[in-house]
Amino acid sequence: MTTGPSNPGDHVRAAEDPAPSGEDLAALLTRLLEETGDHTQKELATAAGIRYPTLNAWMNRTRGTSRINPDDLRALTNILRGWGADVVPRQLFEAAGRPVPGPTDEEREQRLLDIYRQLPTKGQRALIQSAEAMLAGARASQ
Repeated sequence: MTTGPSNPGDHVRAAEDPAPSGEDLAALLTRLLEETGDHTQKELATAAGIRYPTLNAWMNRTRGTSRINPDDLRALTNILRGWGADVVPRQLFEAAGRPVPGPTDEEREQRLLDIYRQLPTKGQRALIQSAEAMLAGARASQ
């Protein structure tokens, strides 16, 4: 009975799996760039507003990832998704060893707008009154 891979090169295929667990940022970004086709690290860095040497150091594992700015991880996610990669912010945060933040301001605003639109007119008015009262209370406590 063997416990290792039947083919010694099988362990190399992990980056080809659709959602491998335990990928570090370098492995995840490499896999996602491959999914997007013809895009390079340099193009990704430029599009995401990250210095190429910084991204390259993350990809080569010569620079730690635990202090990456959350906005950079979101930018990478947005660019990769725009290029056709199947990725969500949580994957990049986990791969970088960063705590996964809550929804962005835009996501919270969209959620509130979606809720508002589902309410009947009376509920919409009540929601606006409640929000105005909260705002007045916040201003008063400043």
